[in-house]
Amino acid sequence: MRILGIDYGEARVGIAVTDLLGITAQGLETIQRNGSDKVILRRLDEIFEKYEVDTIVVGMPLNMNGTMSERAKITEQFVHKLKCKYNKMKIETIDERLTTVEAHKTMNFLEVNKNKKRNIVDTISAVYILETYLNKIKNLKEQ
Repeated sequence: MRILGIDYGEARVGIAVTDLLGITAQGLETIQRNGSDKVILRRLDEIFEKYEVDTIVVGMPLNMNGTMSERAKITEQFVHKLKCKYNKMKIETIDERLTTVEAHKTMNFLEVNKNKKRNIVDTISAVYILETYLNKIKNLKEQ
């Protein structure tokens, strides 16, 4: 079974998925929201047909001081939709502070063309969200 990572944004949603062993995270795609979560949920249905996913991890965009941002409240509403629709899956959130900053640093390091950055930044952020979650569960197992 795989774990799916989601970077839920206002315009775009980045998607990443683990390998079958749950060791590494790969960027899958960026979904254009077009102002509707229905677009995302339909695409997730298609992804779940292709990949056996048992856990969904959504990045929670907290303020730097750890409090709920306005975007985090909107993300919570999306997580609620996920829990209603995919109630057989484990659905968790994880602190995503600075993942977009890290994604931009990675793209700058790789000298990604600025016109391409917009299309992949959310996917890279989803990979970082998923890696953060994988490290968290790895650390819990080691304790």
